[in-house]
Amino acid sequence: MSPLTIMLGNHAHTRLLKDGTVPVDGVDCRYLESSPMPPAFARMVRELAYDICEMPMATYLQARDAGIPLTLLPAVLVGSTHHRSLTRLPEDPAIAPGDLVGKRVGVRAYGQTTGLWVRGWLREEYGVESSDVTWVTTEDVHVAQYVNPPYVERSTAERVADLLRSHDVSAAVLGPKAIGGQGAGLVPLVADAEAAGLAWTERHGTIPANHLLVVRDDVLRERPEAVLAFHRALKRAIAETADQRDDSPAGRAVTAGWSASLTACLEIAAQYALEQDLITKPVDVAAIEKKVAFLDA
Repeated sequence: MSPLTIMLGNHAHTRLLKDGTVPVDGVDCRYLESSPMPPAFARMVRELAYDICEMPMATYLQARDAGIPLTLLPAVLVGSTHHRSLTRLPEDPAIAPGDLVGKRVGVRAYGQTTGLWVRGWLREEYGVESSDVTWVTTEDVHVAQYVNPPYVERSTAERVADLLRSHDVSAAVLGPKAIGGQGAGLVPLVADAEAAGLAWTERHGTIPANHLLVVRDDVLRERPEAVLAFHRALKRAIAETADQRDDSPAGRAVTAGWSASLTACLEIAAQYALEQDLITKPVDVAAIEKKVAFLDA
């Protein structure tokens, strides 16, 4: 039997799998590497390059909408709140999120998951529709079949923060890693971003998931026991690294297995994606759960 080819980012809970500390019983797993990870996400949805792959929420929803034969596995590998992800230059005049109507906002790609969550709370809390803003991107979306809506513009800039510093945009959406890297020194538009993020989680009963996990449909169909063994090992790895995560939203987001929180997260993300023209039809979350219910049996 050929090994399962698996693409995962380097997190505390995935390193236990990669280094063999937590084995996958009865399954030969070949863990592949990609640095950075986004090119691997594109290869998965464009080429079905791996058997199992970490995948951003928005990419999964768009791939599903495009009919790409991938199935969601119930796990959140990365997640957090995103009110701090909408940023500006510290020396620029303060601008409120509600003032972005008619403005230009930078984002890595319109299909980036951080952007999905930011646009969701912008609409929900400030009444700003996605189409009220011109979204200026530095990369294409992962799903090749997707065509950006007319209010999305492609820039030749290499990095989102460069759009801010060249004054091409009024604000920029940056994910957690980018905030600590290219976005160092930028400030959030939301005055108390952490409190606003926590209020969102309390209101919705979930934490925004950024990276999930998918399996190719043919692998799930032909090797369900191998997929089950991998999922059990991942649950064990997440449990054994619990002491390395704090009680922040990012720490609490990492989970494996279906839960009311994961269901709510998927339902909200799917509704946001539909409102933002990222997908064309509603998502039946119950059908997704039913397809892999055996993993939690």
